[in-house]
Amino acid sequence: MAPEQPASSPAGPTLGATVVEDPGPEARGAPLAAPELVGWRRSVQRWLRWESGLGLLLIAVLIFGTSVSPQFLTSANLFNLGLSNGEVAIMVLPMTLIVIVGEIDLSVASTLGLSSTMVGYLFARGWPMPEVIVVVLALGLVLGAFNGLLVTRLGLPSLAVTIGTLALYSGIAEIVLGPRIVSSFPAAYTAIGVNAVPHTDLSYSAVVFVVLIVVFAVLLHATGLGRKIYAIGANQEAALFAGIRVKRIKTGLFVLSGVVCSAAGILYTFRLSTAEYSNGAGLELSVVAIVLLGGVSIFGGTGSMLGVALAVVVFSGIQNALLLTNFPQEATGLVTGGLLLASVLIPNGRELWRRGGTYLGRHRGLPLPGPGG
Repeated sequence: MAPEQPASSPAGPTLGATVVEDPGPEARGAPLAAPELVGWRRSVQRWLRWESGLGLLLIAVLIFGTSVSPQFLTSANLFNLGLSNGEVAIMVLPMTLIVIVGEIDLSVASTLGLSSTMVGYLFARGWPMPEVIVVVLALGLVLGAFNGLLVTRLGLPSLAVTIGTLALYSGIAEIVLGPRIVSSFPAAYTAIGVNAVPHTDLSYSAVVFVVLIVVFAVLLHATGLGRKIYAIGANQEAALFAGIRVKRIKTGLFVLSGVVCSAAGILYTFRLSTAEYSNGAGLELSVVAIVLLGGVSIFGGTGSMLGVALAVVVFSGIQNALLLTNFPQEATGLVTGGLLLASVLIPNGRELWRRGGTYLGRHRGLPLPGPGG
């Protein structure tokens, strides 16, 4: 007599086999998960997202700011907050997309500086301002394309490439303008840099940021291109096998970064009413800090525009509140560096703890931690 066939196979019951039904979790002694408990767990997971933590941090910043100065939430201070951080916030947007695909662009501030330099250089030679703006935006396109082609066509790491172009673009700006300062811009343009948009308390740079972040959010979260960006960051090799044009998309993002940073350079020039080669020096650290604070993984594949928007407000609010307390402006780098480190360590704390335990176990003869911790 043939032995009895298994109750079922992965493909379903075998013809003629004895089917033994699963007695269910109650007969096996496993506890049943109540629907309310499952819903509660999902709700907790949703509220424990990085963006929720940023929301709580924003509330803490508001409480701190209002406690140290009654001027913190006044319309005048909010206008100054948007005015002083508008260009950095604008540069954060393309950087977010670049980091999500697993790359980085550290030349954003030098692109801003070279663009500001060219605004002054061309205007001082009698070019009409509309033509200056068009040429400078085209220059940004070229600078971004240069970064992108080095990364995608030559296969060079974006970190090394953009550190190099950071120095290169700054050097070109110094050669073009030298120690000269151009400051005789038309009042109609400099007013854009320092005045509020009519009927609002927002600077023009802040309004540009609000408009652009809506555009970027739609692109990233509601289009096929956005899904491809996430796919490239999550697994570039799999994206290639799926038919995604990885090189073309990455190059396009670097081009976009160049154009947006040049636009920020134009606004920066109008705000200061000054063009010099050192404009924007060091702002790349603030840009990277905000992107990582917004929950964008430095390893690529994750991040949201909501988190980035909250990070912009939190970062700007912390700096503004500290300045209202007479905190030394020279020491604001401590805030940038601290937020940058925290943004890298906190999301990857569990993995770093596991690796640390593995390292100690190998060198001290201790038992190695398992995959779960």
